Amino acid sequence: MRRLLNFYAWDTDGLRDDVRAVVVEAIGDPEGGVLIVDKTGFLKKGTKSAGVGRQYSGTVGRIENSQIGVFLAYASPRGRALIDRELYLPRLWTDDRERCRAAGIGDEVGFATKQTRPADDRAGRGGRGAVRVGDRG
Repeated sequence: MRRLLNFYAWDTDGLRDDVRAVVVEAIGDPEGGVLIVDKTGFLKKGTKSAGVGRQYSGTVGRIENSQIGVFLAYASPRGRALIDRELYLPRLWTDDRERCRAAGIGDEVGFATKQTRPADDRAGRGGRGAVRVGDRG
């Protein structure tokens, strides 16, 4: 598995789109489907990992050196599944393009609040009738 993930090029966004399509087909419900947004903090010790910095992490309930992942799930009476993910980049990162490039973050990636990633970009992909709910903090 490690070799597959580390040595071969694969389209992560394409895979995400395929997973989303399967989820919508399998458990999509125009009347009862909802999108759920959640943030999760990953504690880090260094400074070079993409998006790392001293920021509030709900995982530990205080400001720590961490990365923040924003996740989008879809749930309906027929089931639930994770359908998207995105790393939150603090303004300190997006304002420093050289640092972004060194971490493999393209120039097209700009600042967005945690509430807008990934749900606002992809909310329509959750299935017709989906309502956005979840963590607002």
